[in-house]
Amino acid sequence: MITKYTCSNGVRIVQEKIPTVRSVAIGIWINTGSRHEDKMNNGISHFLEHMLFKGTKTRSAKEIAESFDRIGGHVNAFTSKEYTCYYAKVLDNHAAYALEILADMFFNSTFDPIELEKEKNVVYEEIKMYEDTPDDIVHDLVTRATYGDYSLAYPILGTKERLETFTSETLHQYMKENYTPDKIVISIAGNVDELFIKEVEKYFHTYEGASRKLDVTTPTFHRETIIRQKDTEQSHLCMAFPGLPVGDKDIYSLVTLNNILGGSMSSHLFQKVREQRGLAYSVFSYHSSYEDTGSLTVYAGTGNEQLEELCETIQETLETLKAEGITSKELENSREQLKGNLMLGLESTNGRMSRNGKNELLLGSHRSLDEIVESIDAVSEASVNDMISRTFTDEFATALVSPSGENPMSQA
Repeated sequence: MITKYTCSNGVRIVQEKIPTVRSVAIGIWINTGSRHEDKMNNGISHFLEHMLFKGTKTRSAKEIAESFDRIGGHVNAFTSKEYTCYYAKVLDNHAAYALEILADMFFNSTFDPIELEKEKNVVYEEIKMYEDTPDDIVHDLVTRATYGDYSLAYPILGTKERLETFTSETLHQYMKENYTPDKIVISIAGNVDELFIKEVEKYFHTYEGASRKLDVTTPTFHRETIIRQKDTEQSHLCMAFPGLPVGDKDIYSLVTLNNILGGSMSSHLFQKVREQRGLAYSVFSYHSSYEDTGSLTVYAGTGNEQLEELCETIQETLETLKAEGITSKELENSREQLKGNLMLGLESTNGRMSRNGKNELLLGSHRSLDEIVESIDAVSEASVNDMISRTFTDEFATALVSPSGENPMSQA
C-alpha cells in the first residue's frame, strides 16, 4: 500500500511498505532536467548532480562514499530530460542513516571550487566516452532531428564549452531556482513503518523556495534528417515517429505496438532484420514519453555496405505492419510479456521506489497493479491497428552515424 504525505512547504512524500524484504530504497526526485535548461546553461542539471557527491559542510566526497560502503549500501544519481534523482538502497536498519546523508548532500553541498574544476574534467571525459560510442550518439541526434531547437533536444551532458562557464555561484543559483519544494518528491519503498515519513519530514519540511514558472511549450514534431560522418565499424540508424505523452489514454495501445514491433526477440523487427536476413546484431524499438509529447524510435546497427538493405527492410516491415495489422496471437503474447515485465520490475525495492517517484512527479497519481493489468488487457487488435496507422506516417525523423556520411534513405 502506498502512503502519500505532503509537507507544509509542498514537498511530497510517497512511501510503500514492503514488510517481506530487508532493504529500503530512498529516492529524492526533482522535476528538473535538461529540458528546463537554455542554450547558455545546457548541461547544468547533470553537472549539479555530480557535484552533490563532492562534499558537504561536514563530509568530504570520500566520506560520503565511505558512509555507504560501511553499511553495505549503494548510492547513485541520474539526470534525464525532465527530472533528476538521487537515490540509495540500504538494509532496513540503516534507512535513517542513509536518509540523513542524502539530506546532507541535498542541503549542505559546498560546491568547492577545487572539487568543481576536478569534476568538470570528469564530465569532459564522460562526454568524450559518449562521443566514442556511436550507438549512443545516434539517439541524441534523432532527438535533435525530432524536436529541432526546442530544449527537449538538448544533450543531457551538455558541452565542454558550456561546462567551462559553470561556477559555484551558478550552481547555487540554479539549485535555488529549480530545486524548490513544489518540484520535490521523496519516494521510499521497503521495510519501513509509517513513522519513517516523519523522519523524512524532519529534514525536508522547513526549507523554502519560490517556484519559478518556466515557459515550457509543447514542441512540434520535426521531419528532419541529421547525419554524422564518423570513422566507425558500423553504421547506426534511428528513425523516430510521433508518440504519446505520459498518461495519455491510448498509451497502452502504443506500448503494445512497440513491443510487437521491436520490443522482444519475437518482434517483427528482430525476426525480419536479424533472424531472416542477418543484417544486424542489435535492432529494436522503444517509446519515449514526456509530460506533453513522445516518440517511438527504431534503432539498428549494421555494416555500411548493408545500410541501404537495412533501411529497405525496416521500411518493408513497417509497410507490412500497416497493411496487415497485428494478429490475435501477437496481441496475447504482447499482453502477457508486458504484464510479466511489469511484475518482475517491481520485485525490487528500487523498482518500486522508482515507479512511485516518477508517477507522483509526472502524474500526481498512483494506479494499482490490478488497474494497470486491466488497462493492458483492454488493449484490442483494433486499438493497436489504429495506433499503427496514426504512428507510421511519412512524418518521421532520421539520424545516422556512419563512416560514409551518406544518406541511403529517401523520404518522399
